[in-house]
Amino acid sequence: MKIPQPTWLSALMLVALSGAAVAAEPGGADGDDVAIRDVRVFDGERMLPATTVLVRDGLIAAVGAKLAIPAGVPVVEGRGGTLLPGLIDAHTHSFGEARRDALRFGVTTELDMFTDHRLLADARKEREGHARTDRADLWSAGTLVTAKGGHGTEYGLAIPTLDDPAQAETFVRDRIGEGSDYIKLVVDNGAAYAGRARIPTLSDETTRAAIDAAHRQNKLAMVHVAQVADAEKVIDAGADGLIHVYSDRVADAALVAAIKRRNAFVTPTLSVMATLSRAGEGARLAADPRIAPMLQPAQKDALGQTFPLPKQIDHHLPNALENVRRLHAAGVTLLAGTDAGNPGTAHGASQHAELALLVSAGLSPVEALRAATSAPARRFGLHDRGRIAPGLRADLILVDGDPGTDITATRAIRTVWKNGYAVARVADQPAPRLGAGAVELLRGAQPAPNWAASTDQIIGGRSQSKLAAAQGQSGGPALQVAGEVVAGAPSTWGGLILFPGGEPMAATDASGVRELVLRVRGDGQALTLLVFSGADINGRPGMQRVETGSDWREVRVPLATLANVDLTRLRGISLAAIAPGPFAFAIEAVELR
Repeated sequence: MKIPQPTWLSALMLVALSGAAVAAEPGGADGDDVAIRDVRVFDGERMLPATTVLVRDGLIAAVGAKLAIPAGVPVVEGRGGTLLPGLIDAHTHSFGEARRDALRFGVTTELDMFTDHRLLADARKEREGHARTDRADLWSAGTLVTAKGGHGTEYGLAIPTLDDPAQAETFVRDRIGEGSDYIKLVVDNGAAYAGRARIPTLSDETTRAAIDAAHRQNKLAMVHVAQVADAEKVIDAGADGLIHVYSDRVADAALVAAIKRRNAFVTPTLSVMATLSRAGEGARLAADPRIAPMLQPAQKDALGQTFPLPKQIDHHLPNALENVRRLHAAGVTLLAGTDAGNPGTAHGASQHAELALLVSAGLSPVEALRAATSAPARRFGLHDRGRIAPGLRADLILVDGDPGTDITATRAIRTVWKNGYAVARVADQPAPRLGAGAVELLRGAQPAPNWAASTDQIIGGRSQSKLAAAQGQSGGPALQVAGEVVAGAPSTWGGLILFPGGEPMAATDASGVRELVLRVRGDGQALTLLVFSGADINGRPGMQRVETGSDWREVRVPLATLANVDLTRLRGISLAAIAPGPFAFAIEAVELR
């Protein structure tokens, strides 16, 4: 499915993904030992009545109806509620705040289907540990397998493509070398979406060669499809799974039988099918009083969005529901996945809507819960999660009521535990206030932590930028920025960015500030100053041209009146060269007034 095209902001936002997980404040006991007593338990397969679950050192130590609780272990009373394994979203695009948003809503693991492969080494380290964290664990396909000009190449990310089946072995090996946990292919020429121009896609020969190459290297090969005809071809080629249900029409029994015979799984992504059909599922989810208080502004905005496609595609959700009904009746394994990152979806929250959509397609509530816990864990080889059993990771959700009879009870979350630690489920809060005053440039002999180099490398470019401590006009602190802008990326830039909120793109309330003042000198070429703000992190930035010369000159940026700037949620201020070639500039005396 289409993920939103990155803007300057969403590209710069990816800087945030390379950092380590931030510790979460505990939502209860300050440790990874806990006992949840007298609680209904869905153990990943079935419901257990009146059970106690003991967690020690971040792992499930014991499960039993009459379990003795060791002295000193904090106790949570579970009466009236249900304890579930942490949910697994089997189809996401995880960037920015995605994994934090996911964890707040009980999704403790995301199975990503296309993101920047440079994030994967850190993700692997995090998921192998048991430290306190405020982010869901991540597995990922990294870079997808697509044709030149095919789906996945339209977002400004320069990615390798595959058009020659003879190159499939090397191509797949390279993706695994980058850290891909499994292989995702795209077989979709856009014909399923009325009014869309046809785009290139993988040939039958290349598809088969890539699937075979993945299997030779002991990796799952799953395929993005939208049409019945493509689903038939990729199942015949040996695909392990379809990561959307085909929805151009209702398929006949032969395709369902072929999927069952192949023992392939299907991740229907009904949430995004609902967006295609303008069914309003996202808006209804955002209005649910059990969900709404915990949504961040960007999530609320995303849930209200739709695809800019013609009304003739409203058939996708009804077709998808009927196809899921037939797959389920045939015993095909179904996995709950949202395609979060797309319009009409929100990480974490949309998994609860996906469960309800699966039930509307014929699954029982317990079967839907399996599709979000034990089934994806089993199919993706995640042996330490997806169930509540001794020795497994203590990723848990306690909800009010019984989702075994009412699937929407998963939305009434009392507590989420990750690695045994209770997660702080912070509701939408006013952004912290940022007062007027001088902005720190250096800390010791290094650039202050709020400053970072920024280049188009995060969208596949080759530009370079480096920050260094320097002296200003009167011997005071300054930042020196030097590098080279290299042509070739859809947008080119090199420079620096200030994150007023400390973390990349964290919102701060700067409504008491009227202008930004700084002094700058450079090599004579003009720079572009961008101001990122607002509830929508992909919104258009404010912009001002900044001239430079060999002498220091003062620059004033009228933040309070600059177009496209919302000072109640100020997120980042970037100053960069955009013209190809070497650049050098310095800034000092940066002040918010």
